[in-house]
Amino acid sequence: MPQQTPFITHSCADPVAQVTHILEVASRLNHYKDLDMLLDRLLAEARGLANADAGTIYLVENNRLVFSYVHNDTLFTRANNKHVYANVSLPMDERSIVGYAACTATPLAIDDAYSLPEGYPFSFNPGFDQKTGYHTRSILALPLMAQQGNVIGVMQIINAKDQEGRVAPFDREAQAYLPLLANSAAIAIERGIMTRELILRMMRMAELRDPTETGAHVQRVGAYVAEIYQRWATTRGLDNQEIKHTRDLLRLAAMLHDVGKVGVSDTILKKQGGLTAEEFATMQCHTLYGAELFANSTSELDALSRDVALNHHEKWDGSGYPGLPDDTFDAISSGACKSKRPKSGEDIPLAARITALADVFDALCSKRSYKEEWSDERVLDLIRDQSGKHFDPEVVAAFLDILDVIVAIRDKFK
Repeated sequence: MPQQTPFITHSCADPVAQVTHILEVASRLNHYKDLDMLLDRLLAEARGLANADAGTIYLVENNRLVFSYVHNDTLFTRANNKHVYANVSLPMDERSIVGYAACTATPLAIDDAYSLPEGYPFSFNPGFDQKTGYHTRSILALPLMAQQGNVIGVMQIINAKDQEGRVAPFDREAQAYLPLLANSAAIAIERGIMTRELILRMMRMAELRDPTETGAHVQRVGAYVAEIYQRWATTRGLDNQEIKHTRDLLRLAAMLHDVGKVGVSDTILKKQGGLTAEEFATMQCHTLYGAELFANSTSELDALSRDVALNHHEKWDGSGYPGLPDDTFDAISSGACKSKRPKSGEDIPLAARITALADVFDALCSKRSYKEEWSDERVLDLIRDQSGKHFDPEVVAAFLDILDVIVAIRDKFK
């Protein structure tokens, strides 16, 4: 095994304050519901402790290390960052820096990635630097250990800076305290993975009934909605903490938008071609079935999921469905969910207005049993045409502002 830079627990200026701060950060991380928001916050805190320019997190999936989140202050801002959705993974072996940290459960501190001593089993891959013009130098790779002792990922902090803002090796204090943060955060990450997997399992249940309702579809819609909301809220000047809190819940709620389809007959869901008027009226009931799953809400996530499930087929101009009050479920017994009180404009919850656009975009871009996928140009023409009709004009504007991010999401979750 190569010699590693030791992680020294030493007496710093105020070690008690540092440990207390890390434990407080770990406690706050436990409040996040969405995995991406949790990883974003973890990277921000870790980089702050080390005064580092960049960082990435890889999570273990199917015995590979999957690129799951990234920060880089030199290359891009954190808001609406398409690089988060890069579709990259590495083998779970000792040939890469993060692979070695994962396989050996050993933290690595590297002073200069381009000058690794001979004899190390791993090497530095300069591909990202060559592609972007970035220059990686110092690296701190920290395994993320689950409660059972297995590695669930690796957090890699890059390019620490000294007091003059120059890139420097990670100091002893960062090497001492960041592993504590990584170990504390791993518990929250494991819970976030379980939450997302639970939602995907629910959608796999729906997929048994409706082949179009795939895990990839709901992952895309959830990510689209989170990013569109981020741009919409930032443009409106909303408080940053409010944006983070809402975005954290919104992605998960949007992933559950069509869960009510489990209550619709297979004959309708799997029918080739168009539906009759009666069949379409029955299909409309999936919004009410979904909303009923979140009745008697006990959390903000339940309430938001209900808003999305019930209202994501409402239209800005009032021509959507089911057009029922949020507390109404009577129409289910009749088997027809025909519009009673059409909702329009801002009477439709924001979460549902954003999900409506995200869902239509993804459906049009995807091949279905009854249609081929549309070209991007054709889809964008329709969305622009439906601004102020089907879709909230401000939501359309936010969507068009982040097309590069939207495309990156689509490419990641194929």
